[in-house]
Amino acid sequence: MQDALARATAELAAASPSPRVDAEALLMHVCGLDRAGLIVQGARPLTASEEQLWNALRARRQQGEPVAYLTGRREFWSLDLKVAPATLIPRPETELLVEQALAHIPADAGWTVADLGTGSGAIALALARERPRLHIIATDISEAALGLARENAARLGIANVEFRAGDWFAPLAGMRFELIVSNPPYVRAGDPHLGRGDVRFEPRAALAAGPDGLDAIRRIAAAATGHLAPGGRLLLEHGHDQGPAVGTLLEHAGLRDIVRHRDLAGRERVTEGRLPAP
Repeated sequence: MQDALARATAELAAASPSPRVDAEALLMHVCGLDRAGLIVQGARPLTASEEQLWNALRARRQQGEPVAYLTGRREFWSLDLKVAPATLIPRPETELLVEQALAHIPADAGWTVADLGTGSGAIALALARERPRLHIIATDISEAALGLARENAARLGIANVEFRAGDWFAPLAGMRFELIVSNPPYVRAGDPHLGRGDVRFEPRAALAAGPDGLDAIRRIAAAATGHLAPGGRLLLEHGHDQGPAVGTLLEHAGLRDIVRHRDLAGRERVTEGRLPAP
């Protein structure tokens, strides 16, 4: 097994910035092992069936297919989430959105919270796990994504999330929320990164949003004041260079107390605004 791992690490070097990590993840998936098991059983050879699957997954990774899609799993906020090509792969930077949302939610809050464009359910499920008294309504236009999100909720035993089909606020007519969160598409349609690396395999509709990347954020910001309770907040993830523009959109929509939050690398990735009380 260690020989197979060494060979795969060398083979994946041209296709991945983290060939050893990718090779280990694929091998653990193929053999049904965790990291400790990989070390303990490192000397044993692969079985014939393991070898067949290992070769197939390694070849697909060499073509650039994301490891998360190959294994069907991605960890987010210590939650083991099922992922598939119908959804965006949850990323570590989105945990900043969860952190900032939790900072506004009291531990015993019985609020109703909206998560727009939930995808795999990552944000909604993380908030629901940390604040079990919340009632979270998560929306997505993709039925395939909602099916995956519901499966994740059931498998994780998280019952305080409700999933609704529709575009952004469409399934939430007449409702107001103490908190609305979203990680919408925000990549510029012409961005060359859309044709590189893992994102080539992710759903374009979950990534790109018009010439400046702000089309989805414009729609959410414009409609948010009609769905926020007085004093309620909207928190949005966005590109590292979009903070000022997003802040302006929130201000023009009538939100106040605009704050931009930086990730560990010092990049602005989340902007929030509050609906003033009458």
